[in-house]
Amino acid sequence: MSSNPTPPAATAVSAPGKVLLAGGYLVLDRAYTGLVFGLSARIHVIVQDIETSSSGVELSEIVVQSPQFRDATWNYGYRLAEDQGGVEVTQLQGNSSIPLSRNPFVETALSYALTYISTLLSTTIKPSKVTILADNDYYSNSSSTTLSSPTAVHKFTDFGVRLQDAHKTGLGSSAALVTAFTGAILSHYLPSSTFTLASQEGRSKLHNLAQAAHCAAQGKVGSGFDVAAAVYGTCVYRRFSPSILSSLGEASSPDFATRVKSVVEDTAEQKWDTEISKGGVTIPKGMALVMCDVDCGSQTVGMVKKVLEWRKNEAEEANKLWDDLQGCNDLLAEELTKGCAIELAEAFVAIRAMIKDMSMASGVPIEPEEQTELLNAVTRGVKGVTGGVVPGAGGYDAIVLLVQDDEETKTELEAFLKKWSEEKKGNVKLLTAKGELEGARVEDVASYGDIK
Repeated sequence: MSSNPTPPAATAVSAPGKVLLAGGYLVLDRAYTGLVFGLSARIHVIVQDIETSSSGVELSEIVVQSPQFRDATWNYGYRLAEDQGGVEVTQLQGNSSIPLSRNPFVETALSYALTYISTLLSTTIKPSKVTILADNDYYSNSSSTTLSSPTAVHKFTDFGVRLQDAHKTGLGSSAALVTAFTGAILSHYLPSSTFTLASQEGRSKLHNLAQAAHCAAQGKVGSGFDVAAAVYGTCVYRRFSPSILSSLGEASSPDFATRVKSVVEDTAEQKWDTEISKGGVTIPKGMALVMCDVDCGSQTVGMVKKVLEWRKNEAEEANKLWDDLQGCNDLLAEELTKGCAIELAEAFVAIRAMIKDMSMASGVPIEPEEQTELLNAVTRGVKGVTGGVVPGAGGYDAIVLLVQDDEETKTELEAFLKKWSEEKKGNVKLLTAKGELEGARVEDVASYGDIK
């Protein structure tokens, strides 16, 4: 092995949430694209070396904790599987008498990351402690208790509930988690000459590995736009062919490590065909993309299934509608670079009209009546709101708005939503997260202060 510089004793990586502004459903098909924005709400992962002698931790153990939640510590043992099967990760009971709760996203991301690392390093993987922290906007649960020390730049809330009892706001926490977790593990264990997030090659490896781990944890090959946004930030995204990942096979099976390495480094027979374009996708100067949480989630999986069924049965009608909708989405991306409020407002209206047509034709509430009413009222009622949509697959859980980025608009919008919630007996609130362009990045460990 070459004498590479030793990686630092602690490493932090963060990755953004996402909002699919345009291209819901279309993004599932390689013939179309999605316009996806990264968000300022991030998932942060800190990896620290632990001394085995004093801590009582086994020689091959990685402890993962999520201190914002109750009973959220997972202890993993790891060992090399036979026949190039990669690294097998096993959840340990630890010191806890509480029954084990599994975290498939963490467990799979750890197994895939260590498997890839094992193909590059001849040395033993040292034990470590991994801390996962989420910005407030990922959850509707409110709390005034902070975990952070007064000097910390990043502040985190103690949500005071178990992870499974927390209410997600739908910003793409699992993709951001898998991406930040994978990026932090790779950055921590690999020398920077082998892997760095600062290079295009490093980001590409992170993207490929995070897509593989996220799909495995979900149990299906999704479109992957959420992982792409977590790695690259705001972009126009064309999905990869699902067969790229379906050929990976089961973790720990013979030659799994070899297959993971070739998928990550794109040396397999079937090449990655994802298209991620960052050029020309922007948020106009003086404007902001903001999210409103409508506290009432939708069953996305059922909705997607129904829309795809309609598309199969009514292929001619559906394909024409999707082609027209793609044209409107492209126009919106173009108008965002120009920044003319009137033309942007018209672009939003055109997209919403077509989504309504798709809702009617498929019988799926992509933009339900309640959301139509809210979007129409907020666009008319708040001067600084240019337009908005129900993002992603649609449904009842969120709306996204393009607004003037000033205090006056923010105050007016919050007052409007408060009044609306009272009148409609609902709970609609403005999240602090805004659209931003940057993807996964290395953070300064010191900026987290002292989190127990």
